Amino acid sequence: MPDSSFCLDIPNGFDDSEAETGVHPIARKLFLGVNAAEAFKAAHDWVREHAVRVVDVSWDFLEGETKPHCLSAYFTFELDPEHD
Repeated sequence: MPDSSFCLDIPNGFDDSEAETGVHPIARKLFLGVNAAEAFKAAHDWVREHAVRVVDVSWDFLEGETKPHCLSAYFTFELDPEHD
């Protein structure tokens, strides 16, 4: 049973039946580093340890922060096909 704090609340009567235009939940995780290589290594290590499929990434520079290099990874969870 998934943790309910990680679930989306969908209004009654919400129609999400079209495959192309339906809602596709995507999660985002931030990886910070003093340089780009450090942020990328943190992301690499985390993705290697979790059953996720990265669908997009973006970079940002957070001015004034101690770890200003920020890699955002957007992902979906790779669910066990036997439980779909």
